[in-house]
Amino acid sequence: MRVQRKKMKTTMKLYGLNELTELAELLRQDGVISVPTDTVYGVCARMDHEEAQENLRNIKHRPETKALPLMCADVRQIRQIALTDERSEKLIAAFMPGPVTLVLKKREEVPAFVNGGMDTLAIRMASSKELEELIRMVGVPLYMTSANQSGQPVCTTPEEIAQSCPGLAGMMDGRPSFGQASTIIDCTQDDIRILRQGPVTMEMIEKALKGE
Repeated sequence: MRVQRKKMKTTMKLYGLNELTELAELLRQDGVISVPTDTVYGVCARMDHEEAQENLRNIKHRPETKALPLMCADVRQIRQIALTDERSEKLIAAFMPGPVTLVLKKREEVPAFVNGGMDTLAIRMASSKELEELIRMVGVPLYMTSANQSGQPVCTTPEEIAQSCPGLAGMMDGRPSFGQASTIIDCTQDDIRILRQGPVTMEMIEKALKGE
């Protein structure tokens, strides 16, 4: 059954979950689209093209000094772009897919433009079958950041997204699950640190690391 498209105050198209092929093609052409994640609405673009990153930054007015988080389809894709160790593998197994972003050391083969020359990446895993399939169709991880203007509150409806980010190529239908940003966990230091509190707490992290 086709999703009934809502009338919006812009010419931006709302795509149903049965139209992933069309959304993937927009991303392949360096377009930026909005998608619902398990935390908040996100905007995304393909990781491997500088033009796609520039398009995303322009839409959000996000400065180049702020690195963009990435979303991978699965653990294999995470390992292709980042270095994991026993601790991070335990956290991946315990919380991914889920409302967690891991900061990991990047692999040398990842181009410098991807993260502004930094040696770390902030990585999430696809939170739904649709997002996982979309990333597989594109063939590379996606930049995935909140749907809003940089420094402003996160948009909570498709209408707000259309008004805040008018340069989007399209929007995926659906709603976020949590409505709260992910917990960001830094795995690059001797001690695990929470950089942003979200649904996953330090107590939960410590239990996962102990194998409880």
